Amino acid sequence: MKTQERAFNGIRVSGFLATLLILIILGTSIFMFTLKQPWSIVSGIIGTLCAIFMCYGLMIIQPNNSRVMTFFGKYAGTIIENGFFWVNPLFLKTKVTLRIFNLNLEPIKVNDKVGNPVMIGAVVVWRIKDTYKATFDISGDVKSFVQIQSDAALRQVAGMYAYDTNETTDKVTLRSDNDGEVTKHLEDELNSRLTLAGIEIVEARINYLAYASEIAGVMLRRQQADAIISARERIVEGAVSMVHLALEKLEKEGVVELDEEKKATMVSNLLVVLCADESAQPVINTGTLYQ
Repeated sequence: MKTQERAFNGIRVSGFLATLLILIILGTSIFMFTLKQPWSIVSGIIGTLCAIFMCYGLMIIQPNNSRVMTFFGKYAGTIIENGFFWVNPLFLKTKVTLRIFNLNLEPIKVNDKVGNPVMIGAVVVWRIKDTYKATFDISGDVKSFVQIQSDAALRQVAGMYAYDTNETTDKVTLRSDNDGEVTKHLEDELNSRLTLAGIEIVEARINYLAYASEIAGVMLRRQQADAIISARERIVEGAVSMVHLALEKLEKEGVVELDEEKKATMVSNLLVVLCADESAQPVINTGTLYQ
């Protein structure tokens, strides 16, 4: 979108020079009062009023700050240059900071792609890029505008992804945003909403993510069950590998000859020992393998 922001091209002089001129006018006015003549008193009053009026034209612009200049409702330009200046006192000077702001979005409850209620929060880093839009294209406070639009963007993006991969086949989820797709999508959504106000998003990222309280307990038990199943699979895989290695080594080195039934018994015993949650209790067999 084309910007209407432009540099201020009106009369602008050094604030120090203007201050010196104001002091000269004020000193002359005081001298006129000492003459105690009607015409000198009038001149002194006029000079004092002029000095006071000229003081309203002084302004100091600090780094990463600006002044939006309007003259009786007409936009006259923006002063971004830092320093001490004097302009026509009739200009209305609106201070607009160009510094970077942090916005911490408190966790809000939204439904993810599969309908699960989740709590999600984000941090948004933003700054004003176009002083004209930030001043004249929105109504109210800029920070409130960013707050409301960021909240709406976060809700929309959160509803486009699932919390995790338990209930979806999507590779990208809110919890496993390895390639930064969710973050990039959030930044793009914020930029599309805030460009109208001349605001640029420097960074946006999710800083809080959890299931809503009403399903948090159920989902925690589900995650624990998934973790137990995953651990069991690793244990069984390792146990089978160890049993296979044991049988292969016994047969290769000729330690003992085992028929298929004895091998099956040995495999069963080894798997019980390796996969059990508790330590195996030894049992003394006083008979034979078949009794």
